[in-house]
Amino acid sequence: MAGKYDQIAGSLIEDILSARYRVDERLPSERDLAARFDANRGAVREAMKKLEQIGLVEIQPGGARVKDMTEASLDVLGHMLAQETLPDPLLVDQMLVVITSLMRIATEQTLELASDEEINEIRALAKPLYQQDLDDAAHTLARFELFQSIMLTNRNLPLQLIARTLFEQFAPSMTQLQDLTVVNKDAYSLFARQLDQALAKRDLPAVHATFTALSNLNRETMMHALETARSNSAREAATS
Repeated sequence: MAGKYDQIAGSLIEDILSARYRVDERLPSERDLAARFDANRGAVREAMKKLEQIGLVEIQPGGARVKDMTEASLDVLGHMLAQETLPDPLLVDQMLVVITSLMRIATEQTLELASDEEINEIRALAKPLYQQDLDDAAHTLARFELFQSIMLTNRNLPLQLIARTLFEQFAPSMTQLQDLTVVNKDAYSLFARQLDQALAKRDLPAVHATFTALSNLNRETMMHALETARSNSAREAATS
């Protein structure tokens, strides 16, 4: 049953995101969907509940109506990123902009609220980025642990929940780019040292400036990897 309703939900999500069903349009009846997917109506109802939880449909007497995308939950982003083999560059960039903004707020509140011990723990996580001999996978992990530490010590629960949800939706689509990621370790090393020094002094303007530069570099790194992946995919399609 679980596998079947997940399959139904996945197909309907794809239909809605590809505009096969438009805003305010009613989805087919339970009976019609059961026939389409060769499933019982219980599996269809479970699938519709999943779509309702994501915020893509509103279940009403007589059927389900497609909602505007702006009414969906953050969970829809993972499905949007997975629509194609490689995620949409515009959506990826938009998510990176939002994550960077959230991290900037988190950094400010961390600096204001964290104890000296917590600040020292964050500084310790910046130090691996000094190293030039880290492989790309280890470097990516070190960056993630640094950002995660800042997020966990800012004590802003709504911010933490939103950021965690975005990371969870974002991460699966980015793992396929890992082998194409070219890390500018010299630049990361410079910014990590500057961030360490700014944290030690609790110098908010310096922390803001350095973290913005670090986040922008991270964004450029990921977007370049995605551009490379899309170029490779286009060449393979042209030669096949």
